[in-house]
Amino acid sequence: MKRLALERSLQVRQPQSLREAAIVDELRAAHADAIIVVAYGHLLPAAVLAIARHGAINVHASLLPRWRGAAPIQRALLAGDQETGVSIMQLDKGLDTGPLFAQRALPIGPDDDFGTLHDRLASLGAEALTQTLERIAAGHAQATPQPERGATYAPKIEKSETQLNWQQAAAELERAVRAFRPAPGAFTRFAGEPIKVWRARVVPGAGAPGSVLTSEDALCVACGADALRLEELQPAGGRRMTAAEFLRGRRLAPGTKLE
Repeated sequence: MKRLALERSLQVRQPQSLREAAIVDELRAAHADAIIVVAYGHLLPAAVLAIARHGAINVHASLLPRWRGAAPIQRALLAGDQETGVSIMQLDKGLDTGPLFAQRALPIGPDDDFGTLHDRLASLGAEALTQTLERIAAGHAQATPQPERGATYAPKIEKSETQLNWQQAAAELERAVRAFRPAPGAFTRFAGEPIKVWRARVVPGAGAPGSVLTSEDALCVACGADALRLEELQPAGGRRMTAAEFLRGRRLAPGTKLE
């Protein structure tokens, strides 16, 4: 957005905070019809919410009230949701609690990850936002309150969550790998060294959670239920590689424990 604005000689401001009086005065002086918010990550102060004639309108990457908060895409993947979407909403003083102008649903496929969903939702959100703004300008838009039933919170992803917990079921860990791809990446540890896990799939298997079951041309690890076949890995300081490439330089005999 910044690059596009600069190419068209539009003013760009990147304030550290919207609570400074000078910034609020500058926004007020723009006489905006609406303030558009996308992935801002902070609550807008009441003074800013009241500036524009049509208030502040937000594009949120979930079907509200499910997954209010900072990480709706990752949380939907981690939870195994079958669909997600975008919500165009009027911002209020709460965290993603304002009334809804529009929603668009999107199925989550078995191979979707954070990157693919982010890009599809960005396109869908831009389309829904444009249509909503046209309706607002024509006087046809009406925002309706969110239902309280079904409200869930999507807190930001903590680094501790990205380490695979082998006590969990393999299906949960496979979802975690996808939720944290392409960033920040799920990881495990071998001999104290972190190993990023970029691709994995659920396979039958049983054993002590975290123990290697097979390690010839594939690396299968026992989980709390079933096993996880690790297909693309990245050792610390190395490149991404297939499991077969990874195993050529490392001996992980069956029974070896990953942390």
